Amino acid sequence: MDSTAPSRAQSEVAELLSELIRIDTTNTGDTATSAGERAAAEWVAGKLDEVGIDSVIHESERGRASLVARIPGADRSRPALLVHGHLDVVPADPAEWSVHPFSGEERDGYVWGRGAVDMKDMDAMVLALVRDWARTGVQPPRDVVLAFVADEEAGGKLGARWLVDEHPDLFADCSEAISEVGGFSITVRDDLRLYLVQTAEKGLAWMRLTAGGRPGHGSFVHDDNAVTRLCQAVARIGASRLPTVLTPPMRQFLAAVEDAYGIEIDPDAPEEALARLGSISRMIGAALRNTANPTMLQAGYKANVIPGTASATVDGRFLHGQEEEFERQLASLVGEGVQREWIVHDQAVETTFDGPLVDLMVEALKAEDAGARPVPFTMSGGTDAKSFQRLGMRCFGFSPLRLPADLDFASLFHGIDERVPVESLQFGVRVLDRFLRSV
Repeated sequence: MDSTAPSRAQSEVAELLSELIRIDTTNTGDTATSAGERAAAEWVAGKLDEVGIDSVIHESERGRASLVARIPGADRSRPALLVHGHLDVVPADPAEWSVHPFSGEERDGYVWGRGAVDMKDMDAMVLALVRDWARTGVQPPRDVVLAFVADEEAGGKLGARWLVDEHPDLFADCSEAISEVGGFSITVRDDLRLYLVQTAEKGLAWMRLTAGGRPGHGSFVHDDNAVTRLCQAVARIGASRLPTVLTPPMRQFLAAVEDAYGIEIDPDAPEEALARLGSISRMIGAALRNTANPTMLQAGYKANVIPGTASATVDGRFLHGQEEEFERQLASLVGEGVQREWIVHDQAVETTFDGPLVDLMVEALKAEDAGARPVPFTMSGGTDAKSFQRLGMRCFGFSPLRLPADLDFASLFHGIDERVPVESLQFGVRVLDRFLRSV
C-alpha cells in the first residue's frame, strides 16, 4: 500500500476538524446548559450521507444525541470492530485563549480549538478516512461500527452508557474497540519514539463529601463547625499521596522506558525516572497509584452565619483491581463526621497488550514511522471504554499521532490553547487506514 494514501482523506482531515470544532458542543454536565451535541451528530450524519454511508441518531434526552453507523466488511461472519469517539467537549473561556476556542482556526501548522485533541481530532480522522473509502470503494475485512457519542465528558451516562443499556443490539457482535488517548508518540531520540497504546484506564469515583455541625452566629465561640470539619477532611485528602501500585500494563511500560533510555527504574519510586518523559510524566505518574483530588467547595450563605452543613466535591480515580483498597484509603482520610456519596462511579478497565489486533496496531505504526516502538500504558483519566467494555469488548486507546518532540501534549487535554498539528492528523489517517484495512 502506498504510504501516502489515502490522499483525499489527508487533504480534508484538518478542515473537517475545524468545522467540527466550530460546533460548540460544551458539556457542563447539565442538559439545560450543555450545547451542540445534536448539531454535531447531524453534521457527522451529513458528512457520511454525502458519500452514501447510512447512520442513525439516537437521543437519550432532548439534544443529547449520539450517532451510530456500520460499514459492511468483506467477511460478515466475523465479529465487528467498534471505532468510537465523543462529540462533546469541556467548557472553555475565550478570554484565556490566544484564539477563540470554537474558531477551529488553522495557523502555524496546527488546528486550534476546544476538542482538537480531546477528541474531535480522532473523530475527524475517522470521518475523513471512511469518506475516502466510500468514494474509492474500499471495504474493510470485517464490519466496522462507528459511534460518535454524547456526554463522555460527564461520565457518558447520556451517551455511551445509555447506548449500551438501551441499544446493546447495535454492538452485539463487536469483539474489540478503539478510541481516544493512545497511539501518540514520545520522542526518545531522532530514531526512536515510544507510541503509547492505552490498554487500561483507572476507575472513576467522583464523590460529594458533606459535613454537618451546629449552625449559629458567626461571632460566637463555636467548636462544632461544619466548615472546619469539612476542611480538615479536604486537607487530608488533598495532601495524601497514596502508595505506588504497579499494574501489569504499567510494569510493561516501565520496562520499555528502562530499555529505551538505558536506565534502571526503582519500582518503589518510579516518578524520578519518568521525569525524563517530559510533561507526559504527569499523566503517566498518576497511573501509578490511586488518587483523590478535591475540586469544589460549597458552604454557607452569609458572612456572620455558621452553616449547618458544608460540602466538597472530590475527583477520585482507582486502578484496576484496587477498588476495595481505594474505599479503605478514602475512609481513613475522610474521618468521622463526614458523609460520602458517589456522584459518578464507574469501573476500571484493563486488557492485555497482545493478540492479532495489537499486532496490527504495531505493524501500522511501524510502517509509517520506522522509529516507532509501541508500548502499553494505563491512562489516569477515563473514556467511554468503561461503557463498551460492559458488552465484553476488549477496549484500546488508539488515536495515532506522531507529535513534535517539543509539544507539551499532556497540557492540551482540557487545557488552554488546545491544538493538534496538521501533520499529526495526516499521519493518523495513514496509520488508521493501514490498520483498519487489515483488521
